[in-house]
Amino acid sequence: MKKILFSTLLVLAAPFAWAFSAAELTQTLQKPAHVQGAFTQQRFLKSLDKPMTTQGRFVLVPKQGLLWHMHKPFENRLRVRADGIRQWNGSQWTADAKAAKQNRQIQLFLDLLGGNTAGLEQQFTLEARGTAQNWTLELTPKTAVMRQIFNRIELQGDSLVRRIELAERQGDRTVIQFKDLSTSQPLDAFAKQALY
Repeated sequence: MKKILFSTLLVLAAPFAWAFSAAELTQTLQKPAHVQGAFTQQRFLKSLDKPMTTQGRFVLVPKQGLLWHMHKPFENRLRVRADGIRQWNGSQWTADAKAAKQNRQIQLFLDLLGGNTAGLEQQFTLEARGTAQNWTLELTPKTAVMRQIFNRIELQGDSLVRRIELAERQGDRTVIQFKDLSTSQPLDAFAKQALY
């Protein structure tokens, strides 16, 4: 779950990497105060006939972090910030011992949130197709670490990311679709507490 969450975070933070220079991308990523909306994630495992499906909502605040709130099939809230990946236990954010080993990945994600595209370009080769209103961005891993995890990552969108597909090395696949996206609605109290 956390590997998929990290992968999602990685690509959520770079919707315009193909269309702009690094300086323009930094400005673009810092423009919206936040992005929030709904997601549906389908995980296609080689060992299962049907995909495992989760649904929920997310809030992404550049330079602050991401709140990933799964509603179905069960309730789960994860937060990613500079202090790591934490899970809400109903009264407080708790750290996962495994998450402490992901500092390098977390730092890469936070660099992306801050508009530091150097990290993404060090890890992946980027190839874009389409127009600013209807584009596809394919990320091909070029480092040994990312090649161990992914064959490719594909993003589709317009002014925001609308769909992400993660093709993993061992043959599994994850598709995440985003809808009801907004950059102007105020954050609720829980999201503010979690991310600020």
